[in-house]
Amino acid sequence: MVDYFYFIFLLPLAGFILNSLFNKKIKSEKIIGYFSSSLVLISFIISLVALIELLQLPVDSRKIIISYFDWIKTGFFDIKVSFLIDPLSSVMMLVVTGVGFLIHIYSIGYMHNDENYGLFFAYMNLFIFAMLILVLAESFLLLFLGWEGVGLCSYLLIGFWYEKKFTGDAAKKAFIVNRIGDFGFILAMLLIFANFRSLSITNFNNTLLSFGINFDTPTYTIIALLLLLGAVGKSAQIPLFVWLPDAMAGPTPVSALIHAATMVTAGVYLISRVSLLYVMSPTASGIVLVIGILTALLAASIALRQNDIKKILAYSTISQLGFMFIALGTYSYVSGLFHLITHAFFKALLFLGSGCIIHALLEEQDIRKMGGLKPYLKITFLTFLIGTLTISGIPPLSGFFSKDEILLNIFLNQGLIYFLLVLFAAALTAFYMFRLFTLTFYGKPRYDSDKIHPHEAPPVMTIPLIILALLSVFGGIIALPHYTGLTNFLEEFLKPVFERTLYMKEARMATPEISTIAEVIIIVISVVVSVIAIVLSYKKYVKKETFEEGKNFEKVLENKYYIDEFYDQTIVQPVYKTSENFLWKIIDIKIIDGFVNFVAKYFGYLSSLWRKIQTGILQDYAILSIAGLVLIILYLLLK
Repeated sequence: MVDYFYFIFLLPLAGFILNSLFNKKIKSEKIIGYFSSSLVLISFIISLVALIELLQLPVDSRKIIISYFDWIKTGFFDIKVSFLIDPLSSVMMLVVTGVGFLIHIYSIGYMHNDENYGLFFAYMNLFIFAMLILVLAESFLLLFLGWEGVGLCSYLLIGFWYEKKFTGDAAKKAFIVNRIGDFGFILAMLLIFANFRSLSITNFNNTLLSFGINFDTPTYTIIALLLLLGAVGKSAQIPLFVWLPDAMAGPTPVSALIHAATMVTAGVYLISRVSLLYVMSPTASGIVLVIGILTALLAASIALRQNDIKKILAYSTISQLGFMFIALGTYSYVSGLFHLITHAFFKALLFLGSGCIIHALLEEQDIRKMGGLKPYLKITFLTFLIGTLTISGIPPLSGFFSKDEILLNIFLNQGLIYFLLVLFAAALTAFYMFRLFTLTFYGKPRYDSDKIHPHEAPPVMTIPLIILALLSVFGGIIALPHYTGLTNFLEEFLKPVFERTLYMKEARMATPEISTIAEVIIIVISVVVSVIAIVLSYKKYVKKETFEEGKNFEKVLENKYYIDEFYDQTIVQPVYKTSENFLWKIIDIKIIDGFVNFVAKYFGYLSSLWRKIQTGILQDYAILSIAGLVLIILYLLLK
């Protein structure tokens, strides 16, 4: 594995370098697109080979650390460029490269005729490289390098169409909001090094285990909360979720890659990687759970009254990430990762499907101006239906298994009230997704049929849809629930990663037992609730096609609870006004510039005085020289 492993992340990096240098010289879009995509495909194949080699190792030894060279070495601060290959990083590698490859292929058709076509693929390759560094890093510092790398790529890709002002604003918003989370990550690393004398993730987890069952110590809790702040920023949880809906300003493949399948799951990965820390800090885990529930409910309710097809999917992403945080907050790390995987399938499918719809309607994104597209976009219709059913949790699709695993775990660990809250969020998901689906494909056409003639996207765009639809249908087989009597492959595979975590969790709080019948009843209830939500959505939006102006609470939902406005008035404007009226006009102009200008004027004044003795007359200079000589002699005599 050592001999070929580095190609997994170096090939996308090579794609970025070559595309950046030669994209203007290569005139063929196909060469650029297929070359960039093939590099990601090769990374995916190598990831599969690495997975196979990992499976051949004994279960307890499925962890390989590959060190390449010393990065920073001073005193006992020793950082190596080392990569950790274990079941968790292997799963993430496959998701990043597999889904990333399909989105690259889709982009060949979607970005056709874009003047910066080659640069787009350069940025996409760079993102894959940064994401792989993030999930493979063995040290927190190297992980942070990948963390910042995907943040940079997010900025570049969201603002890719920089000639439009709103895309630049959205890119800056994403970049700045994520800096808040990154600040927490940096502080967490400083505390980790101060207390553990190492930034190695492996050493950190081993040291935690050696401490024994010391729950809720201040150090653990502070580090866990600071890491959580980083995860909240990257995974768009409250209160830092506001950047993700605006990020839809970028090209649709960007939305699918960064804001559905990979980057936004980085926070989930980070918490899973240090899961032992959160088990040893129940306070932090409780906060993770509360953030997840509130985010799932808040984002799902906002999505009910949005009309931009991509923004609906964006709020859906935020809500589904909330579900993942709910799983993490109940110590159900495998369930959270299972939902991460299925979400990568169905959300990438939905975003790419929305791109086909937008492509067919000449860049129209308002679902109120769609309708009746089913006969024209048959492949998109079918695949989008599969994605919608999957996210709604309808059996036997993959989303059903991953969502219900989370519902079951929260019922067992937190009780009925929490279960009902999450169930309500799941019902809202089914409702707003079928509102989106029905208003897009059913009813009478509401677009200008004289100018717009919808047609199916080319095969290079529809084939990735078909593959993702198949993954959405059959992806659930990797983690079938226990009541089926079949093997949960994902749980068995990830067992070495979370075995110590679950042991520590059981030492603190044993998981309640539940009968198979009760388990099935809970699952049936969740399916019935989702079906009811789908039926209500169908009746409301297909038969009536209601587009009435929102009133009262509906108006609040349309305006996203006025959270952006609240942030603008309480944070943005005060900072802006303080910067303009105090920092700039007083500190900068009057104090700093004033001091510099005073020094300049003072020496200018002195120079004007001294200039008067520079007459240019030889006799004056001779008198001054003699006077100076006399003064020196007098000084020496009187000394």
